[in-house]
Amino acid sequence: MTHDRHTLELLAPAKNADFGIEAINHGADAVYIGGPSFGARKGADNEVADIARLVGHAHRYHAKVFVAFNTILRDDELEPARRTIVQLYDAGVDALIVQDMGLLEMDLPPIQLHASTQTDIRDAAKARFLQDVGFSQIVLAREMSLEQIREVAANTSCTLEYFVHGALCVAFSGQCFISHAHTGRSANRGECSQACRLPYSLTDAQGRVVAHDKHLLSMKDNDQSANLRALIDAGVSSFKIEGRLKDLGYVKNITAHYRTLLDGILEERPAYRRASSGRCTFFFTPLPEKSFNRGATDYFTHGRQHGIEAFESPSFVGEEAATVARVAADHVEVDAMVDIHNGDGLSYYDSHRELQGVRINTVQGGSLYPNEMPDDLRPGTVLYRNRDQAFERALEKKSAERRVRTDMVLTETATGLALTMTDEDGVSACVDLALERQPARDAGRALSGMRDNLAKLGNTMFEPGEVRLDLREAWFLPASVLNGLRRDAATLLEANRIKAHRRPLPLAPVEPPVPFTDTELSYLANVSNEKARAFYRRHGVQLIADAYEANREEGEVSLMITKHCLRYSHNLCPKELKEYDLRGMVKAEPMTLINGSDRLTLRFDCKKCEMHVVGAIRKNVLKAQVVPVTFHRTAPDGVRVTRSGH
Repeated sequence: MTHDRHTLELLAPAKNADFGIEAINHGADAVYIGGPSFGARKGADNEVADIARLVGHAHRYHAKVFVAFNTILRDDELEPARRTIVQLYDAGVDALIVQDMGLLEMDLPPIQLHASTQTDIRDAAKARFLQDVGFSQIVLAREMSLEQIREVAANTSCTLEYFVHGALCVAFSGQCFISHAHTGRSANRGECSQACRLPYSLTDAQGRVVAHDKHLLSMKDNDQSANLRALIDAGVSSFKIEGRLKDLGYVKNITAHYRTLLDGILEERPAYRRASSGRCTFFFTPLPEKSFNRGATDYFTHGRQHGIEAFESPSFVGEEAATVARVAADHVEVDAMVDIHNGDGLSYYDSHRELQGVRINTVQGGSLYPNEMPDDLRPGTVLYRNRDQAFERALEKKSAERRVRTDMVLTETATGLALTMTDEDGVSACVDLALERQPARDAGRALSGMRDNLAKLGNTMFEPGEVRLDLREAWFLPASVLNGLRRDAATLLEANRIKAHRRPLPLAPVEPPVPFTDTELSYLANVSNEKARAFYRRHGVQLIADAYEANREEGEVSLMITKHCLRYSHNLCPKELKEYDLRGMVKAEPMTLINGSDRLTLRFDCKKCEMHVVGAIRKNVLKAQVVPVTFHRTAPDGVRVTRSGH
């Protein structure tokens, strides 16, 4: 199967079915949602019945529903996972987003598989391997540049999916173990404790403080709005919005924003087409800066750059709104840069550079009366707005509608009339009505009335295209008759559209099995069950270590591998200093991150331009996780070694 990269897909997140329905209404060509278990976002699980409801709504527009099934699995979870996949397939789900290769060794229904970003796709060789083993769509690493994407596109034919908006994990996805090491909560099992958003101090090799109490592993949020054309040219055809834990306002606003941008590109590039049907009308102006964000960056799309970090705060600061002019007992007087409304949320940095928040009850001219008067506001303090009450109220109402164009033809039959509706995808519905025809007294008025009545599709998912009356003469028809005919035809057409939806077929793996890109796998490969081991052995891997979550790694190891580099952020990169002959000013390594009693060593792989955050699993985590297990490895001579332990 070769994917047509001229079909562009906007892929939106859904915390639940209702959010997913609104994402479709606001222009998503596909949504991704967590199932009842095994999704890499705890707190975003959904019952199969709710997903089936979302599927029914999506398929009316020939949009798709993908289920995130992207945790690593233990052996005892494989059969429950298989049963759940069967239920999801029976519910009409279009594809699964997976990380665990053990699933490819199981007897699954014919559902399409997508490779999660947690499979760590950073180069063309890995991408091609995943395509060759049966993945129809692959989610590229967020860190990839346009040049790297082009290389992947040149070596694959599957759909390339790329994150265009939302939160950025500082580590390569699937390559972060700090949460498990410190709390026992594994990011690869959907329980990330977000250690990357904590404050740290940074010291150099001599113990000197480089940065104090900053959020040094916290990135700004991804925003590829300006790069969509370049991404299309590079080979991306699925544009993914992050946010399965975000609120409904975020889903509506950001989906509408990218729908508007992509529609503009589709208008100027007729060779490209949408992946689903219908056109959206928005009852608000999408403004991505109004929804939760930590500032905007396009990350490494154009290569390494400064300014990707959100060191000051991992929270939503908002837009600059006002400067405090005077502080009174119960209000503050400000010089405002925007119109501040009753109910707005404002933020500011206190004297300790900590972000604080305040809700405004009443605005009277330049005076703001908060619900609780802060005690640390000073004249000159800059206030930011991180909740625009008027904008949020607009999103709480019906904020979009999506309609599919349909042509209508009214014809005569031997016993009466027939109305045929044919939509933009060529799906048709025809409804007959037996009645005695009588000529109208005023032919012109009658024909005009028929057209007007047939075009009244307001309570349906359709909008009128051409309305044709294929009649020998103008007949007298009561409005109630035409309304009933139109209503029945629209109901039948909607049902026929759902029947006409064709789920994408899975991609057959290449035979004989292609070799993996390496013959040895460390804990970084996240192998946690016997099926996954069998998969890799079948593809030529000889040594297979257990996943980090098995607690086999002794001593300090890389708990996080990241493209973000703290030496580069602090202008201490040897490659840059070399240009100015200043390399002697900085030792290569190590540097140290400090948070309370935690000390994490930073190692720098300058050849790959990557930073490793090194540490050991905490003893209390080990004690809490001590369980009898059986684990395996295959030696180079093919002998399988099995041993039990704790």
